[in-house]
Amino acid sequence: MSDILFTAITTYTKILAQRVVCIMLALFISLINIENVDAKCTGRFVDPIGDICWECLFPITIGSMELIGGDMPDTDNPGSPICLCPKPPIPIPVPGIAAGFWEPVRLVDVTKRPFCFVNLDGMEFDPGIDIGTGDASGSDGKGGGSWHVHWYIYPLIYWLELIVDFLCLEQMSFDIFWITEIDPLWQDDALTFLLNPEAILFGNPIAQAACAADCVKSTTGLPFDALFWCGGCQGGMYPLNGRIQAHIGGIQSGLLAAERMCYKNHREMLAWGTSGSSNDEICSKYPMPIMKKSQYRSQMTVPIPSDCYPFGRTTTIYESGKEIPVSGEDFGFLIWRKRNCCVL
Repeated sequence: MSDILFTAITTYTKILAQRVVCIMLALFISLINIENVDAKCTGRFVDPIGDICWECLFPITIGSMELIGGDMPDTDNPGSPICLCPKPPIPIPVPGIAAGFWEPVRLVDVTKRPFCFVNLDGMEFDPGIDIGTGDASGSDGKGGGSWHVHWYIYPLIYWLELIVDFLCLEQMSFDIFWITEIDPLWQDDALTFLLNPEAILFGNPIAQAACAADCVKSTTGLPFDALFWCGGCQGGMYPLNGRIQAHIGGIQSGLLAAERMCYKNHREMLAWGTSGSSNDEICSKYPMPIMKKSQYRSQMTVPIPSDCYPFGRTTTIYESGKEIPVSGEDFGFLIWRKRNCCVL
């Protein structure tokens, strides 16, 4: 009798345990579905004082001489502190002082959620257009990029009036310059090819192997500008859209999407060259359809601010603890640009 009772109790216990496991599994699956449905755009406003790596302004140079030194590598500067540039309406060259500095000029959202404005406190709106939600592998099946990018005009020094009456600063107000959700060249690989037809020359193992050298160079100093098809340790610059094939981590692929957007602006003549050592390069901005990577630095702003680094530098030196599940999988970056100019 005791054996029968023991067997009955054991069988009942097993059935009860199986039901508990099934219930817990069903509850877990339902929570995952609820999270996917109710996932919200996350972000925050950038503190224009506390979140900015102000050391990234440096070095500040007069000619080749450092007026204020810095820890970050710098681009080439004019050898002479004296420059000669025309000053309208005067047609003849006027002497000036050759200055060089780094300026925060653009703010970037990189997000998988369409119309999610990460740097604007996670503001989100629904325009009623099915854009498709991006993912890490670019397999959303809707022809959209893995990452959507929003490009803000953000001339922080001029905006905060930290330096007044300095004509070399970009004198514009804060504005949303571009969103890729409505850009067909960002949403389709075939259309992107119209923007960068030379990409067909670099889709081979030899060209891609050269990017390893760019990764090392950008991590120890400035990237190789001659290897313009390389994004350093982030991957390849082509195609100029948000579909990242070599996804390693969220910060790495998100930063590459931001760098590709910067290059795309140059190719469309929406961004120009602002750095250089020759007299022509410092007198005014000039066309730069092939982006000079050494002209830029990037700094993470969301979810956690970081220091600034040259384009292409490996993210493994600072990405730890900065990609937060659910609440920190969309990113914000501040773009710093080198400016050489002739102060007349």
